Amino acid sequence: MAVPTVLLNNGLKCPQLGLGTWQSAPGEVQKAISHAIDVGYRHIDCAWIYGNEKEIGEAIRQKIEDKTVKREDLFIVTKLWNTFHEKDKVVPTCRESLENLGLDYVDLYLVHWPVAQKVKKFDKLVPFVGAEFVDIDYLETWEGMEDCARLGLAKSIGVSNFNTKQLRRVLDHAKIKPVMNQIEVSPNVTQKKLIKFCHDNDVAVTSYSPFGSPARPWAKSEDQVVSLENPKIVSIGAKHGKTSSQVILRYLIQVGTIPIPKSSNLKRIDQNLDIFDFELSPEAIATLDGLNTNGRAIPAEELKGSKYFPFYED
Repeated sequence: MAVPTVLLNNGLKCPQLGLGTWQSAPGEVQKAISHAIDVGYRHIDCAWIYGNEKEIGEAIRQKIEDKTVKREDLFIVTKLWNTFHEKDKVVPTCRESLENLGLDYVDLYLVHWPVAQKVKKFDKLVPFVGAEFVDIDYLETWEGMEDCARLGLAKSIGVSNFNTKQLRRVLDHAKIKPVMNQIEVSPNVTQKKLIKFCHDNDVAVTSYSPFGSPARPWAKSEDQVVSLENPKIVSIGAKHGKTSSQVILRYLIQVGTIPIPKSSNLKRIDQNLDIFDFELSPEAIATLDGLNTNGRAIPAEELKGSKYFPFYED
Protein backbone atom coordinates (compact mmCIF):
# COMPACT_ATOMS: atom_id res chain seq x y z
CA MET A 1 0.00 0.00 0.00
CA ALA A 2 1.05 3.63 -0.55
CA VAL A 3 1.93 5.42 2.68
CA PRO A 4 0.70 9.05 2.85
CA THR A 5 3.37 11.73 2.91
CA VAL A 6 4.13 14.88 4.89
CA LEU A 7 5.23 18.01 2.99
CA LEU A 8 8.50 19.36 4.40
CA ASN A 9 9.40 23.04 4.53
CA ASN A 10 11.75 22.68 1.54
CA GLY A 11 9.01 21.27 -0.69
CA LEU A 12 10.10 17.62 -0.46
CA LYS A 13 7.87 14.88 0.90
CA CYS A 14 8.48 12.38 3.72
CA PRO A 15 6.41 9.21 4.14
CA GLN A 16 4.21 9.41 7.24
CA LEU A 17 5.50 6.09 8.62
CA GLY A 18 8.99 4.67 8.63
CA LEU A 19 10.93 1.62 9.75
CA GLY A 20 13.39 2.13 12.59
CA THR A 21 16.62 0.13 12.63
CA TRP A 22 18.17 0.74 16.06
CA GLN A 23 19.04 -2.61 17.69
CA SER A 24 18.28 -4.52 14.49
CA ALA A 25 20.69 -7.42 14.73
CA PRO A 26 23.15 -8.46 12.00
CA GLY A 27 21.51 -11.01 9.76
CA GLU A 28 18.05 -9.70 10.68
CA VAL A 29 18.07 -6.12 9.48
CA GLN A 30 18.61 -6.92 5.80
CA LYS A 31 15.66 -9.31 5.78
CA ALA A 32 13.53 -6.77 7.66
CA ILE A 33 14.37 -3.96 5.22
CA SER A 34 13.74 -6.14 2.17
CA HIS A 35 10.37 -7.26 3.48
CA ALA A 36 9.39 -3.76 4.55
CA ILE A 37 10.08 -2.38 1.07
CA ASP A 38 8.17 -5.27 -0.50
CA VAL A 39 5.04 -4.50 1.55
CA GLY A 40 5.12 -0.73 1.05
CA TYR A 41 7.53 1.01 3.43
CA ARG A 42 9.52 3.74 1.73
CA HIS A 43 10.99 5.55 4.76
CA ILE A 44 13.97 3.86 6.43
CA ASP A 45 15.58 5.42 9.52
CA CYS A 46 19.29 4.70 10.13
CA ALA A 47 22.21 6.15 12.08
CA TRP A 48 25.99 5.85 11.96
CA ILE A 49 26.12 4.76 15.60
CA TYR A 50 23.74 1.82 15.02
CA GLY A 51 26.56 0.02 13.23
CA ASN A 52 24.33 -1.53 10.57
CA GLU A 53 24.36 0.97 7.70
CA LYS A 54 26.22 -1.45 5.40
CA GLU A 55 23.68 -4.22 5.79
CA ILE A 56 20.81 -1.77 5.42
CA GLY A 57 22.42 -0.44 2.24
CA GLU A 58 22.73 -3.93 0.81
CA ALA A 59 19.02 -4.50 1.25
CA ILE A 60 18.12 -1.13 -0.26
CA ARG A 61 20.35 -1.61 -3.28
CA GLN A 62 19.00 -5.11 -3.85
CA LYS A 63 15.44 -3.77 -3.93
CA ILE A 64 16.49 -1.08 -6.40
CA GLU A 65 18.35 -3.61 -8.59
CA ASP A 66 15.39 -6.00 -8.70
CA LYS A 67 13.19 -3.03 -9.67
CA THR A 68 10.89 -3.29 -6.66
CA VAL A 69 11.55 0.43 -6.18
CA LYS A 70 13.50 3.27 -7.73
CA ARG A 71 15.95 5.23 -5.59
CA GLU A 72 13.71 8.30 -5.82
CA ASP A 73 10.82 6.30 -4.31
CA LEU A 74 12.73 5.89 -1.04
CA PHE A 75 13.28 8.26 1.86
CA ILE A 76 16.51 7.24 3.60
CA VAL A 77 17.54 8.93 6.84
CA THR A 78 20.81 8.70 8.74
CA LYS A 79 22.42 10.68 11.55
CA LEU A 80 25.66 12.41 12.55
CA TRP A 81 27.06 11.00 15.80
CA ASN A 82 28.19 13.13 18.76
CA THR A 83 31.90 12.60 18.14
CA PHE A 84 31.84 14.34 14.76
CA HIS A 85 30.43 17.74 15.70
CA GLU A 86 33.36 19.86 14.48
CA LYS A 87 32.32 21.60 11.28
CA ASP A 88 35.16 20.06 9.27
CA LYS A 89 34.16 16.54 10.34
CA VAL A 90 30.52 16.72 9.30
CA VAL A 91 30.89 16.30 5.53
CA PRO A 92 33.47 13.47 5.80
CA THR A 93 31.22 11.64 8.27
CA CYS A 94 28.22 12.04 5.99
CA ARG A 95 30.33 10.66 3.13
CA GLU A 96 31.27 7.69 5.34
CA SER A 97 27.59 6.92 5.94
CA LEU A 98 26.91 7.19 2.22
CA GLU A 99 29.75 4.79 1.53
CA ASN A 100 28.35 2.40 4.13
CA LEU A 101 24.90 2.61 2.57
CA GLY A 102 26.23 2.48 -1.00
CA LEU A 103 24.18 5.54 -1.92
CA ASP A 104 24.96 8.86 -3.58
CA TYR A 105 22.77 10.85 -1.19
CA VAL A 106 20.46 10.48 1.79
CA ASP A 107 17.06 12.10 1.82
CA LEU A 108 17.52 13.41 5.34
CA TYR A 109 20.64 13.86 7.48
CA LEU A 110 20.14 14.61 11.18
CA VAL A 111 22.33 15.86 14.02
CA HIS A 112 21.72 12.90 16.36
CA TRP A 113 22.11 14.87 19.63
CA PRO A 114 22.98 18.48 20.45
CA VAL A 115 25.83 17.24 22.67
CA ALA A 116 29.39 16.92 21.33
CA GLN A 117 31.69 14.21 22.68
CA LYS A 118 35.25 13.03 22.24
CA VAL A 119 35.57 9.33 21.60
CA LYS A 120 37.45 6.96 23.89
CA LYS A 121 35.70 3.80 22.82
CA PHE A 122 32.41 2.81 21.20
CA ASP A 123 29.76 0.56 22.65
CA LYS A 124 26.77 0.60 20.33
CA LEU A 125 24.56 -0.86 23.06
CA VAL A 126 25.36 1.99 25.45
CA PRO A 127 26.82 4.52 23.02
CA PHE A 128 27.27 7.45 25.42
CA VAL A 129 29.61 5.55 27.73
CA GLY A 130 33.34 5.93 27.19
CA ALA A 131 33.26 9.42 25.67
CA GLU A 132 33.95 12.76 27.30
CA PHE A 133 32.21 16.05 26.56
CA VAL A 134 33.62 18.60 24.16
CA ASP A 135 32.48 22.23 24.14
CA ILE A 136 31.42 22.47 20.52
CA ASP A 137 28.35 24.59 19.88
CA TYR A 138 25.82 22.72 17.76
CA LEU A 139 25.52 25.89 15.65
CA GLU A 140 29.01 25.09 14.34
CA THR A 141 27.81 21.57 13.63
CA TRP A 142 24.80 22.95 11.80
CA GLU A 143 27.08 24.87 9.42
CA GLY A 144 28.65 21.54 8.50
CA MET A 145 25.18 20.08 7.95
CA GLU A 146 24.41 22.93 5.57
CA ASP A 147 27.55 22.03 3.62
CA CYS A 148 26.17 18.49 3.24
CA ALA A 149 23.00 19.94 1.73
CA ARG A 150 24.88 22.30 -0.59
CA LEU A 151 27.04 19.44 -1.85
CA GLY A 152 23.99 17.30 -2.57
CA LEU A 153 24.99 14.65 -0.04
CA ALA A 154 21.68 15.19 1.77
CA LYS A 155 18.45 16.34 0.15
CA SER A 156 17.25 17.67 3.52
CA ILE A 157 18.86 18.30 6.91
CA GLY A 158 17.46 18.37 10.41
CA VAL A 159 18.04 17.67 14.07
CA SER A 160 17.19 15.04 16.65
CA ASN A 161 16.64 15.34 20.42
CA PHE A 162 16.71 19.16 20.33
CA ASN A 163 14.52 21.05 22.81
CA THR A 164 12.61 24.24 21.98
CA LYS A 165 15.42 26.62 22.94
CA GLN A 166 18.01 24.65 21.00
CA LEU A 167 15.82 24.41 17.92
CA ARG A 168 15.08 28.15 18.18
CA ARG A 169 18.83 28.90 18.13
CA VAL A 170 19.29 26.74 15.03
CA LEU A 171 16.34 28.38 13.28
CA ASP A 172 17.70 31.85 14.07
CA HIS A 173 21.20 30.94 12.86
CA ALA A 174 20.44 28.72 9.89
CA LYS A 175 20.92 29.63 6.26
CA ILE A 176 19.25 26.30 5.40
CA LYS A 177 16.30 25.63 7.68
CA PRO A 178 16.00 22.26 9.42
CA VAL A 179 13.07 20.27 8.06
CA MET A 180 12.78 17.81 10.97
CA ASN A 181 13.24 17.28 14.69
CA GLN A 182 13.31 13.59 15.58
CA ILE A 183 12.26 13.10 19.21
CA GLU A 184 10.93 10.41 21.54
CA VAL A 185 7.13 10.41 21.50
CA SER A 186 4.85 7.74 22.94
CA PRO A 187 1.79 7.62 25.22
CA ASN A 188 4.30 7.94 28.09
CA VAL A 189 6.09 10.97 26.59
CA THR A 190 3.59 13.01 24.61
CA GLN A 191 5.83 16.09 24.09
CA LYS A 192 2.88 18.41 23.41
CA LYS A 193 4.78 21.69 23.85
CA LEU A 194 7.73 20.63 21.73
CA ILE A 195 5.55 19.24 18.94
CA LYS A 196 3.53 22.48 18.86
CA PHE A 197 6.73 24.55 18.74
CA CYS A 198 8.02 22.50 15.82
CA HIS A 199 4.76 22.78 13.92
CA ASP A 200 4.49 26.52 14.61
CA ASN A 201 7.93 26.90 13.01
CA ASP A 202 7.20 24.59 10.05
CA VAL A 203 9.51 21.85 11.30
CA ALA A 204 8.17 18.30 10.95
CA VAL A 205 8.43 15.82 13.83
CA THR A 206 9.55 12.20 13.67
CA SER A 207 8.58 10.14 16.72
CA TYR A 208 11.04 7.44 17.80
CA SER A 209 10.51 4.71 20.43
CA PRO A 210 6.71 4.79 19.99
CA PHE A 211 6.38 1.68 22.17
CA GLY A 212 8.97 2.78 24.74
CA SER A 213 11.89 0.67 23.42
CA PRO A 214 11.16 -2.33 25.69
CA ALA A 215 14.37 -4.10 24.57
CA ARG A 216 16.66 -1.19 25.49
CA PRO A 217 19.78 -2.55 27.24
CA TRP A 218 19.63 -0.10 30.17
CA ALA A 219 16.02 -0.85 31.15
CA LYS A 220 15.40 -1.10 34.91
CA SER A 221 12.60 -2.96 36.64
CA GLU A 222 11.27 0.27 38.16
CA ASP A 223 11.12 2.13 34.83
CA GLN A 224 7.76 3.27 33.54
CA VAL A 225 6.75 1.30 30.46
CA VAL A 226 4.35 1.70 27.57
CA SER A 227 1.99 -1.18 28.28
CA LEU A 228 0.29 -2.70 25.27
CA GLU A 229 -2.01 -4.38 27.78
CA ASN A 230 -3.26 -1.05 29.16
CA PRO A 231 -7.08 -1.50 29.28
CA LYS A 232 -7.66 1.99 27.88
CA ILE A 233 -5.54 1.30 24.80
CA VAL A 234 -6.95 -2.23 24.40
CA SER A 235 -10.49 -0.83 24.55
CA ILE A 236 -9.80 1.75 21.87
CA GLY A 237 -8.27 -0.95 19.68
CA ALA A 238 -11.27 -3.23 20.14
CA LYS A 239 -13.58 -0.55 18.74
CA HIS A 240 -11.57 -0.49 15.51
CA GLY A 241 -10.49 -4.13 15.30
CA LYS A 242 -6.87 -3.04 15.84
CA THR A 243 -4.05 -3.98 18.18
CA SER A 244 -2.71 -1.68 20.88
CA SER A 245 0.44 -1.04 18.84
CA GLN A 246 -1.65 0.01 15.85
CA VAL A 247 -3.65 2.36 18.07
CA ILE A 248 -0.44 3.97 19.35
CA LEU A 249 0.95 4.46 15.86
CA ARG A 250 -2.34 5.94 14.66
CA TYR A 251 -2.33 8.28 17.66
CA LEU A 252 1.19 9.46 16.85
CA ILE A 253 0.16 10.23 13.28
CA GLN A 254 -2.96 12.11 14.34
CA VAL A 255 -1.02 14.30 16.78
CA GLY A 256 1.18 15.32 13.88
CA THR A 257 4.26 13.12 14.05
CA ILE A 258 5.92 10.54 11.80
CA PRO A 259 6.42 7.31 13.79
CA ILE A 260 9.35 5.01 13.01
CA PRO A 261 8.67 1.75 14.88
CA LYS A 262 11.59 -0.67 14.83
CA SER A 263 10.92 -4.33 14.20
CA SER A 264 12.66 -7.32 12.67
CA ASN A 265 9.50 -9.40 13.03
CA LEU A 266 7.92 -9.64 9.58
CA LYS A 267 4.38 -10.01 10.91
CA ARG A 268 4.76 -6.92 13.10
CA ILE A 269 6.27 -4.99 10.20
CA ASP A 270 3.08 -5.76 8.25
CA GLN A 271 0.89 -4.94 11.25
CA ASN A 272 2.55 -1.58 11.87
CA LEU A 273 1.80 -0.55 8.29
CA ASP A 274 -1.91 -1.34 8.63
CA ILE A 275 -2.90 1.93 10.32
CA PHE A 276 -4.26 4.07 7.51
CA ASP A 277 -7.79 2.65 7.32
CA PHE A 278 -9.15 4.01 10.61
CA GLU A 279 -9.20 7.22 12.63
CA LEU A 280 -9.22 7.83 16.35
CA SER A 281 -11.93 10.04 17.83
CA PRO A 282 -11.08 13.22 19.77
CA GLU A 283 -12.08 11.32 22.90
CA ALA A 284 -9.62 8.53 22.13
CA ILE A 285 -6.86 11.07 21.47
CA ALA A 286 -7.63 12.71 24.83
CA THR A 287 -7.49 9.33 26.56
CA LEU A 288 -4.06 8.60 25.11
CA ASP A 289 -2.88 12.14 25.92
CA GLY A 290 -3.87 11.42 29.52
CA LEU A 291 -1.42 8.51 29.78
CA ASN A 292 1.56 10.88 29.71
CA THR A 293 4.04 10.43 32.58
CA ASN A 294 7.13 12.05 31.00
CA GLY A 295 8.82 8.69 31.60
CA ARG A 296 11.45 8.61 28.88
CA ALA A 297 12.77 5.32 27.53
CA ILE A 298 15.84 7.22 26.28
CA PRO A 299 16.72 9.62 29.13
CA ALA A 300 20.35 9.95 27.98
CA GLU A 301 21.41 10.52 31.58
CA GLU A 302 25.06 10.02 30.60
CA LEU A 303 24.84 13.35 28.74
CA LYS A 304 23.73 15.38 31.76
CA GLY A 305 27.24 16.71 32.34
CA SER A 306 27.07 18.70 29.11
CA LYS A 307 25.68 22.22 29.01
CA TYR A 308 23.94 21.16 25.81
CA PHE A 309 21.98 18.33 27.50
CA PRO A 310 18.54 18.73 25.94
CA PHE A 311 16.12 17.39 28.52
CA TYR A 312 16.35 20.20 31.06
CA GLU A 313 13.86 22.02 28.85
CA ASP A 314 10.78 21.02 26.87
